[in-house]
Amino acid sequence: MAPMSVLTRDEAQTRAKLLDVHRYQIELDLTRGDEIFDSRTVIRFTTRADGDTFVELKPAELRSVALDGHLLDLDTLSVDENRLPLKDLTAGDHELRIDTTMRYSRTGEGMHRFTDPTDGETYVYTQLFMDDVQRVFAAFDQPDLKAVFELTVTAPEGWTVLANGITERQDDGRWRAAPTPLISTYLVAVAAGPWHSVRTEHRGLPFGIHCRRSLAPHLDTDADEILDITRACFDRYHEKFEEPYPFDSYDQAFVPEFNAGAMENPGLVTFRDEFVYRSAVTDTERQTRAMVIAHEMAHMWFGDLVTLRWWDDIWLNESFAEYMGYQTLTEATCFTDTWTDFGIVRKAWGYDADQRPSTHPVAPDPEAVPDTASAMLNFDGISYAKGASALRQLVAWLGEKDFLAGINTHFARHKFSNATLADFIESLAAATERDVHAWADSWLRTTGVDTLTASVTDRPGEWTLTLDRAGSRPHRVTVGVYDRDLNDSRALLLRERYETDVPQQPAPEPRPGTRPALVVPNDLDLTYAKIRLDEVSSETALRGISDVPDALTRAVLWNTLRDMVRDGDLAPAAYLETARAHLPEERDLAVVQGVLTFAATQVADRYLPAHERPAALATLTSLCRDLIRRTEDGDHPGLRLIAVRHLIDVAAQPDTISAWFSEGTVPGGPELDPELRWRILGRLAVLGAIDDAVIDTELVQDPSATGQEGAARCRAALPDPAAKRAAWEAMFTTDDLSNYLFTATAQGFWQPEQTDLVRQYVDLYWNDAAAVAARRGPAIAEAAGRWAFPVYAITPETLHAGEQCLTEATPIPALRRKLTDQLDDLARALRVREA
Repeated sequence: MAPMSVLTRDEAQTRAKLLDVHRYQIELDLTRGDEIFDSRTVIRFTTRADGDTFVELKPAELRSVALDGHLLDLDTLSVDENRLPLKDLTAGDHELRIDTTMRYSRTGEGMHRFTDPTDGETYVYTQLFMDDVQRVFAAFDQPDLKAVFELTVTAPEGWTVLANGITERQDDGRWRAAPTPLISTYLVAVAAGPWHSVRTEHRGLPFGIHCRRSLAPHLDTDADEILDITRACFDRYHEKFEEPYPFDSYDQAFVPEFNAGAMENPGLVTFRDEFVYRSAVTDTERQTRAMVIAHEMAHMWFGDLVTLRWWDDIWLNESFAEYMGYQTLTEATCFTDTWTDFGIVRKAWGYDADQRPSTHPVAPDPEAVPDTASAMLNFDGISYAKGASALRQLVAWLGEKDFLAGINTHFARHKFSNATLADFIESLAAATERDVHAWADSWLRTTGVDTLTASVTDRPGEWTLTLDRAGSRPHRVTVGVYDRDLNDSRALLLRERYETDVPQQPAPEPRPGTRPALVVPNDLDLTYAKIRLDEVSSETALRGISDVPDALTRAVLWNTLRDMVRDGDLAPAAYLETARAHLPEERDLAVVQGVLTFAATQVADRYLPAHERPAALATLTSLCRDLIRRTEDGDHPGLRLIAVRHLIDVAAQPDTISAWFSEGTVPGGPELDPELRWRILGRLAVLGAIDDAVIDTELVQDPSATGQEGAARCRAALPDPAAKRAAWEAMFTTDDLSNYLFTATAQGFWQPEQTDLVRQYVDLYWNDAAAVAARRGPAIAEAAGRWAFPVYAITPETLHAGEQCLTEATPIPALRRKLTDQLDDLARALRVREA
């Protein structure tokens, strides 16, 4: 793939001053075969003065360009660039007509094409975010040049075409979508194929959910749940927001090989189709799907109705949707404990990102986002989790009533237009007397994680909590105070919760009573900070974390222990001992899943020296067996499923899981569904207990896309030099793998048990990763940096080689960012081992 010129902020500002774009008429022909499609675009726009500009497009073939009826010289568009110059424009109205052939994508960018191996049916869909519009149609591609879009699609017989507006099949066989309101170019969406659809209406609007035909039974099973969540969130947003839903329909399409979790295209949200569950899942996984539904729906207002002016404000889109997704789910659905999952999973993502050298403010200075390539790097735990945490702290400080009043002012002022952080803060300021400008400077313009350290002093009849802050932000926190139950020494009882501000001015007042057994700053997890407990509370947490009555409080404590391990303040073995002692008593699925994942993938696989890993796996195996025994009565299927999955993943010997595979069930359940079967085969492959023949046999039983990925993962995991060589060449030489098959192969390749076998590939990785990223673009660069990185080669030599790659191999920005983060995590693992 030839590189594309990135759009700079200065170029976007210049073009926005010159142009007023009114309307796009786009005709797509999807009947040209497996590799290409036709794209014809008419753009009507006005120039405010005489001048030059350009339009972006990345065609396989450019057939003709006409400006105001006059054909332009096709040689002005270089095949290695993506800009068509428009010279000597005069002030006034213009019409640009462009006729092209475009190329389908296999990487989830532009117009992605996928053929389902289960039934041979083909599907296409667009993902146009940031600067991939030009892979589908010609456009003035920047978020603040909104326009009306009219779309016509020619599709194969038997296909259904979905788009931002209601679509209808015309007498000539073409599909026509209703014109959109004013929206940004990157939000245009098309999804076409022989979809299986479930349709309904709600509040006078057509609602639909769609998936591949091969997934139809699974979608039908969950259709009521998905639509109930959709309706509940839709209604709750209309209670919160004064502006009504601004589009003519609401479709949700579950599409294959999707790179993100979902995309907020107005009227046509696209989701990764792993959310159509074909195997057993936990209630927490169902909650995650529901949260993504709520998150994307929030974007219909914040992101689609009101859109950022430039990409430095992407956090406004994502932080708002992240906060609203969790909060609205809690308020409007059966998932009433969503903030525990946020605390144990998403918040940890934000904390980790914010402690790396690539950290950035939630709202970076515009100069720090000079172009689209740099903007793409900010889709991380800071823009999502930290930003949502900041908004949650803002609501705690401001009050929800004033917060929502400010939001509604923002919508009213900027609907169908664009806005900046300054506009958002002005809208909030109009609703409150508090100094939100100072709050924004402290919370949104700074980097890093504050640390709040507790110390407790006591005297007869009273005790005092002092919270020392390492950092600069003001915090409003809830302090939880717990005592031992006099009737049950293992139980902890909540004495009180009270609010305090940090810094504590004036000095904190003593509180009546004896010294508590446990004092938890940030007890309700309303702020964003690392916590260090006082000595007595630390001992109570390590010895009695399962005795704490509230799941969200336990999540705060587990995050504290996690942070201490990462910072070298708690031995990894002590974390494992605490998990072994207390996780069998844990009731919350998100906590169990989060703790087991950290214990296995970080503590056992990375933070402990290799010679201590077998003992760690034995501890985790014993823990999982305890959880399985605890759930034999069948009352906790989600907990049992988590334990079964993790026991498979940490199995050091093949006997038990091989027997499960042969028998098709775990004794006492669950029966093995496709996900569990491929999980077992993946672990057996790592242990050298199966060969290609077993993988091929399973693939005959499950030839689905997920089966193909499972087989690729298993083959790459085999402890065989030929298998490793084949996997490496598939990833870095042939360029035939789709984005999902690349990821699956990479996930199988590196294994802690196989460090000697793959040692030679550590040295090969740096140049090969840089080369494949340059050839195949940002999506594969992301996968190469995240999944193909030699994550278990935890040596100073690996760190040095990676640092050399950053300075000498000039990786593209997407890969450079992933390598920077991976190398920082590697350096942290080395520090933890040395602590």
